[in-house]
Order: sequence, then structure tokens, then C-alpha cells
Amino acid sequence: MSTGKTAKIFAPDSVLTAAEFEQGALRVADALRDRGIGYGDRVLLKADNSVAYLSALFALMHLGTSVVLVDHQEKPDQTQRTTRQSGVKLVIADDDAPIAVGEQVVYTYELAVAAAGRTPIDSRLDFTAWEQLPDALIMWSSGSTGVPKGVVKNGGRFLTNLRRNADLVGHHSGDVLLPLLPFNHQYGLSMVLISWLVGCSLVIAPYRRLDRALRIAGMTGATVVDAAPSTYRSILNIVGKRPSAVGEFSNVRMLCSGAAPLEPGLVDRAVETFGMPLLDSYGSTEMGNVAFATVDNPVGAGQPVAGLELRITGEDGSVLPAGEIGEIEVLDPDLMEGYLNADGAIEPVGRDWYKTNDFGYLDAEGNLFIAGRKMAVHRNGHTLHPEIIEHSLAAQGCVAKIVALPCERRGSSLTFFVQDEQGRDAGYWRDLICSVLPPYEQPNRVTVLEKFPLNRNGKFDRKQLEVLAVAEAV
Repeated sequence: MSTGKTAKIFAPDSVLTAAEFEQGALRVADALRDRGIGYGDRVLLKADNSVAYLSALFALMHLGTSVVLVDHQEKPDQTQRTTRQSGVKLVIADDDAPIAVGEQVVYTYELAVAAAGRTPIDSRLDFTAWEQLPDALIMWSSGSTGVPKGVVKNGGRFLTNLRRNADLVGHHSGDVLLPLLPFNHQYGLSMVLISWLVGCSLVIAPYRRLDRALRIAGMTGATVVDAAPSTYRSILNIVGKRPSAVGEFSNVRMLCSGAAPLEPGLVDRAVETFGMPLLDSYGSTEMGNVAFATVDNPVGAGQPVAGLELRITGEDGSVLPAGEIGEIEVLDPDLMEGYLNADGAIEPVGRDWYKTNDFGYLDAEGNLFIAGRKMAVHRNGHTLHPEIIEHSLAAQGCVAKIVALPCERRGSSLTFFVQDEQGRDAGYWRDLICSVLPPYEQPNRVTVLEKFPLNRNGKFDRKQLEVLAVAEAV
């Protein structure tokens, strides 16, 4: 690993050279050592994108800890359950992270105070010990079943996958990466660590304030942008209203997309506006980063990274020829170790062909095209599973069914249909729902029904609700 002679960390309120950042992370590592944190300990990190977040992350990797990442906006009770299931020794959070009352937590600012003025014990960051851990990284994913699970990853395989990614896409030490993504999920975390592995600059931009992010892109000379399709749609809308903003991307050579299906119309708008396409990709928390369209091959989701193989199978398990849609299967040496069980141990997965529950096809040249995912809803850069949200609400006495409609700005608009024979109004249910769910899962519309529609077999009829949701949206 190298830090590159000119590599920098650009934050909204500060700029550090990579060497300065490294020394700061080493000081944070020493502050964590003082708290008894060391090799093999599990530590939960819950913080928004910032230098403090990255310093804590890199410090934990340097110490060889098992890093448990959760979404910054996650409800405190869910974080508390994760803490108990994972058996974490310490919770690190920033001031804005929702934390349960009574939860023992160390704040990122506390660590910054404790780290200030120290002379680090070690001279360079070293992730060798972290790479050996089978549970170096634990991230939470709904996966193929829609049930939230702790995805456990070996550190060495995780970093190897990122090197494969960088080699295929063509990241280099002269790049300035601008990931408009949360860093506590697979996609955003990948870009953070790729910047370190190739020794290039990284921009920490306010990805929820795209007007500011665009200005920062221009000032830092961003060369590679990574974002969800809904973010690109918002950027294109900003540029449409303020054409001069297109100049903020004057140094950009790649517009990379992931985390949700990419619409052809959006690609066309990007080409018309920026003179370059959006480059699609494919991956997951479980598998890592699998396939990428590139500047030289901007076709579908592109080719798999070196060392991984793809095939498409039919319902009977047979391998399908080029052009036929079926289930995507991946032979992946970088696959997760397994899932975290209720006791915090690892339930290992097989190393054979991995069934993704995603559907797609390969063209004659081996480029991957994604056809869709079962029951996945993409909204504001998050992948949501309505049935899991419904299950969470049912535990709170709210019987709800969720219908997702396409929305250009958000990716999806969510209508929550609540069954309530007592006839309480939508405001009552909205208050309850919003008290249970994090912001990115909350409804755009709440409609109260006395009973859900049923089909002729007496089963819940989702299609009737979809028709009603469309009618209400007009």
C-alpha cells in the first residue's frame, strides 16, 4: 500500500495529505489501544462520512479488529440488537448517530481529543493482521432472502477483490475519487479503500447536498465519480437548471454507477450533458464487486473482474446460452466467509457457484446485463425489501403492505397501505411508522384500508393495491 506523493483527503472543511491522514489514523489507533482494543476484538462503527469516520476505520483495521459497520441512520434498537448479536467490545459513533439510551459508546470526537498531540507508536498503517481475520469485516445485508443478516468477510479477500476492481476499471494514483455514497456500505466503502490501495486522492463530499458536492468536485478536480442512478438523475436536474454547473465535472473521466438498476434514458442524458456514459456495475455485500463496464467497454454491467466467473442458469439449473435471461451465478474466490449466527459465530457458506437470486443475461462477448432482483426496491441509494419493513411494522401492531412506484427523483416512491378496522386516520399511522423506521424506509404516502383486497383464492392481492397506488399518485 502506498499513499502517493500528491494524494490528499478532501473534506468539506479541511484538506489533508495522505501522509497527514495516515499519522492521524495511527494516533487514533493508539487512543483505542489505551481503551484496551486490540487484535480480534469486535468494534461497531456507526458514523456518517467524515475524516473522523475514516480515521476510526483505518485505525481499527491497523489494530486487527473485527469491524462491524452499520448504517449511520439505523434505528437505535436495531443497532443495539446488532451490538449484542455481534458481541462487540466497543461502539464508536459520531454525535448524530442514533444510539439507544444506556448504550456504552465512544464518540469519534472523543477519539480525536485523545489522539491529539501524540507521537504514534507505529510509523505506517499496516493491515496485515486484519487481512488474516475471517471476520475482519461484518456488514449487514438483506441478501437474497430479505432477512437482515450479518455478512462476514475475510480482510485479505476483501482487499484482493478491491484490487481486482481497480485493475479492471483503471483507477490510478493520479485519480481524484468522488464517491457520492455512504461509506458504511459495500459500494462506498470500496471506493474509500481503493483510493488507499492505489494511492490516489479521495473527496469526502456532502452526498445529500449535491449542489455543494458539485462545487467541491470542481475545486478538487475530481476525475472519477461513483453514485447511485438516482443521484445522477438529481445532478442532471441541477445542471439542467444551472448549465454552468457542467463545468464542475470538467476533469471527470469516468461516471461510475451502482447500487441500483441503471436506466438507458439516464445514460443518454449523461452522454448528452457530460459527453460520457454512465458506467454500470454489479456486485453485492456477499460477493463483493463482480463486474464493471469501463471506458473501453461501456456495455451493460461489463465484464467480471479477473479471477471471477459468471454463468446464467435456467429454472432446471442448466447453463443458458448468450442472450437468454436466467439467474446469475458467480464463482467467486472473494465470496464472504458466511453469515453471523444468533450467537455471533460464523455460519460458513460453500465456495461453489453462488446463486445470486438476481436475473440477467450475458451477451456473446461475455458482458453482463442485469434484468432485475426479486422484491428489491431502490430508493435514495438504498436497497430496501418491503416484506422486511412490513415485518418490522407488524411487530409494532401495524399491519401494512408496501407498494413501490417508479420515481425519477428518489428511484422509488413508497405507498404504505395499512389495514385498520378501527379506522384511525393516516396521520396516526404515519407517526407510528416513522417512529419505527429509519428515514430512508419511511413512506411517501400512507393510505388506511378497512381490509386488504383478496384474490379468488382468499390470498392477499398485491396487484389490486398496485392499481390503487397508481390511481392515488395521479
